[in-house]
Amino acid sequence: MIDIERMAIVQMRTQIQRAACVALLQLAAFSPLRAQEAAVSASVNLPAEVSPQAGPTAPAATSPKITHRFWDIENDLLFAGVAAGRGLDYASTTNLRRRGIDEIFLTNSIVDNHPLFIGIEAAGTAASIGVSYLFHATGHHQLERWTSAVHIGVAVGGAARNYALKTPHPHS
Repeated sequence: MIDIERMAIVQMRTQIQRAACVALLQLAAFSPLRAQEAAVSASVNLPAEVSPQAGPTAPAATSPKITHRFWDIENDLLFAGVAAGRGLDYASTTNLRRRGIDEIFLTNSIVDNHPLFIGIEAAGTAASIGVSYLFHATGHHQLERWTSAVHIGVAVGGAARNYALKTPHPHS
């Protein structure tokens, strides 16, 4: 009995390590995009401030509205949370399958194909970042942030549900 518990602990540790690797791979995939965004924002020339001796300034309506950069600290943390949530979803779903429970949203053959399933989790993270960028580009900055926050909640909630399901035991 103790050996079975030790094996379960080792399997759970392995799943957590895999989930962390998936999250890191997802973050690494988007770091070139972040570097490119930083280079573009650094090359934008913002108008210099007008000194008080220069006379009247242009009306505020004509000056460009400065908003936050897309790859700011808050979005970085939110995107890391999305990647971690997707990694946790990966770990909890593979744990669910090992315990003999069927997956409801994807087919079991997709979940059991680990490289494919990791790709789907990465695509989910990329889609979330893409939707956030669309909201950012159209000026809907609250929706930009909420997209990631809701995605984190759904991913973590789904993972918690997966871990909470009872393992079916065959009747002897």
